[in-house]
Amino acid sequence: MSIAEGPIIQIAWVVDDIEAAEDLLGNQFGVGAWTRIPDVRFGPEDCTLHGRPADFTVHVSLAYAAKGTADLQLELIQPVSGESIYTEFLAVSPPGLHHVCFEVDDIDAACATAEAEGHPVVQRGSMMAGAAEFAYVDGSSAGAPYIELARIGPEMKEFFADVKRRSARATR
Repeated sequence: MSIAEGPIIQIAWVVDDIEAAEDLLGNQFGVGAWTRIPDVRFGPEDCTLHGRPADFTVHVSLAYAAKGTADLQLELIQPVSGESIYTEFLAVSPPGLHHVCFEVDDIDAACATAEAEGHPVVQRGSMMAGAAEFAYVDGSSAGAPYIELARIGPEMKEFFADVKRRSARATR
């Protein structure tokens, strides 16, 4: 059984220098403009790490690939403070590819399927007052760092569409 049936909507890297990663990956994927969101906080009311409340801050940068597929979102995450799946990743490996994200309709069902298949949910949360819910599944037993499962609501889809428009506008 597959963990998620939805499409892969994102490839993400965890980095220690978001600007350098924007330059390198932007050139490789033909990105015209990144949308950088500094100091995104995930608090204990919205996020858990290993089943316990989490509190951390990250810088995020988003864009859409102009080369290959225009529907593939690229995400860069740079930890700023607090303990998270991202700081754990950098503690044991160099900056690099961290996860692919599958869009799902039902985050609870997707997490239950992952757990039943022997892939524990390591970090889980929501953002923008529930506009999106996410969960990171440990894929290390199969050689993949993480798989992100995400339920993307209408408000978040609208935000992503704006990011995509800005990326495309900058490449003309």
